[in-house]
Amino acid sequence: MAKADIFGQLVHKGADIEAVAEQVVEHPECIGELVEALQSEKGTARYTYEKVLRRVSERRPELVYPWFDVFAAMLNHDNSFLKWGAIMTIANLASVDSEGKFDAIFEKYYAPIRGPVMVTAANIIGSSPKIARAKPHLAERIAREVLRVRKAKYESHGRPSPECRNVAIGHAVEAFDGFFDQISDKASVLEFVKSQLKNTRKPVVKKAERFLRRHAS
Repeated sequence: MAKADIFGQLVHKGADIEAVAEQVVEHPECIGELVEALQSEKGTARYTYEKVLRRVSERRPELVYPWFDVFAAMLNHDNSFLKWGAIMTIANLASVDSEGKFDAIFEKYYAPIRGPVMVTAANIIGSSPKIARAKPHLAERIAREVLRVRKAKYESHGRPSPECRNVAIGHAVEAFDGFFDQISDKASVLEFVKSQLKNTRKPVVKKAERFLRRHAS
């Protein structure tokens, strides 16, 4: 399998990301060049490179871990799609983070939960159970960061959006369901979820009800 073949597949619209990721897993020597292309190219091909690398990080995180710092730098990327991909890739890499790199960027990673971009916060919140399972010693800190969604200030079209906060709260309830057993201060989480029974967004209320059926004694 020539690396040119892998890149050749990715320049075509509708590339089979899953199939290419499987090929990259079998030929990890291509990863460095994919990362380099992700950083240097300006066209839409970057999005397919990012998706492939993210899929590889899901299947074989140790193959992508040498480039952890690249993805950490992308947390500041001005392209939202690449930033969101980096958020998820970093969560995948937490399970093989033998050097404590995630611990070092913890505050930077979680800062966007406060706002103003709801989708960025939602991706971080949604990735939190995976990180907590990989790094149990951080579970309590992660829970505290996710709880910041209560006072977060998100914007939609440049204006404050309480409804965006409600959407993010729904993601938080689901995230807590994924690592509740690792949280010591369960009372704070239960209080937060119970308060969502009065949320004006019905899907959030339903998520809170499901959570409490599972976890409230």
